[in-house]
Amino acid sequence: WVMLPETRQLDYLYDVPKFELNRDDIPDIAQELKGFHENFADCFYRSESRNNFYRYMAGQFSPIERKSIEPIAFAIEGANVRAMQRFVSDAPWDDEKIIYKYRSFVNEDIGHPDGALIFDETGFVKKGDNSIGVGRQYCGTIGKVDNCQVGVFAAYASVFGYSLVDKRLYIPEHWFSDDYTQRREKCKLPVDTEFKTKPQLAVEMLLGLADQKQLPFRYILADSVYGTSPAFVEAAESLVGITYMLQAPEDTLCWLKQPVIMDKKYKYRGQEKTKKVLSDTAKVPATFKTLAKGINNFFWYRRKVSEGTKGPIEYEFTKRRIVLSCDGLPEKTVWLVIRRTLGEEPGYSYYVSNAPVSARLSLFVWLSGLRWSIEQCFRETKTELGMDQYEVRKFPGWHHHILTCMLGHYFLWHLKIRLGKKSTSYYTCAA
Repeated sequence: WVMLPETRQLDYLYDVPKFELNRDDIPDIAQELKGFHENFADCFYRSESRNNFYRYMAGQFSPIERKSIEPIAFAIEGANVRAMQRFVSDAPWDDEKIIYKYRSFVNEDIGHPDGALIFDETGFVKKGDNSIGVGRQYCGTIGKVDNCQVGVFAAYASVFGYSLVDKRLYIPEHWFSDDYTQRREKCKLPVDTEFKTKPQLAVEMLLGLADQKQLPFRYILADSVYGTSPAFVEAAESLVGITYMLQAPEDTLCWLKQPVIMDKKYKYRGQEKTKKVLSDTAKVPATFKTLAKGINNFFWYRRKVSEGTKGPIEYEFTKRRIVLSCDGLPEKTVWLVIRRTLGEEPGYSYYVSNAPVSARLSLFVWLSGLRWSIEQCFRETKTELGMDQYEVRKFPGWHHHILTCMLGHYFLWHLKIRLGKKSTSYYTCAA
């Protein structure tokens, strides 16, 4: 296996290593995989399930072109199509025990106090309308609206590597209508399941990972889907000592200085009330886009954020302390980090962070590039393990397939770490 380019930046807190592993490096991967599976023997109630668990993952590592149940069953000795279908979608798994053990292994190999949790979603294009949660919605994988399922994921990254550590299937709101009652039953969606937005699903994962305390982390990263969610931001801010850096849209409003507010009296239904308003001398808030375009070139710093196939990838960065606007009034003071592409007509990206006032630009440059880790997880699990090639329709089947892909991806990282040495490139940013 050869997985994608290594990120390098002198200002980084640490370099996240790239993944490179050749089949020739593993003399007997089947025996290695059996050793890995022994750890999960008590997570299944029947020996048949334990055997199918191994066979299914063995199929994901096989060189077959399509890694769905039927091709796997034909390719792996002792496998049966119907038995494997029942195993993936209907047989009981102790999912909580599996994920608990799995995270313990992730922590053993790549855990670090300065680790990062990264939240993002990925789409799975599907035909038909009977698979759980399928519908016409935006699919980031192909960059447009199409018939697909969408999974929301949490990844963990550190100086030692990266791995997916949690997942949720996003189920569109119309799936909870009376028209979909039979489909929900056929897909085995638990009856107590309620509609939740993608940020709400991410909040569940974030607080669950924080409460479980299996994986130490210091940073939280996410795109604007989560950065614009008050619930997600509140959850991130509730974690003591954690720094978040969340992407934000260009039309977000802010001030460079705290505006003066005053009490204004008014009458409502005969009663005198008081509300907070901007003073007459206060400036109107500006959008991130307006602010960015007004910053002199003197304040922009050019930095390399990664090594691409055609050479180094560079952007220019700047940062400002700002006061966010909420309903026309000042809310809180945070860092605004702006990244722009090079050239005559640059494109801009905006990030909001609760990092300390003393935080240096190098921290934000590093964090802005760290999200590549979850993108690598998606690409590697899809290209190497067939994460997007499943044909299961039921809710448990989706979770079981995705879980085996997460386990398989970690298994490859474990082999890399077992056969080599952990990276020693960690260092902190200059003060």
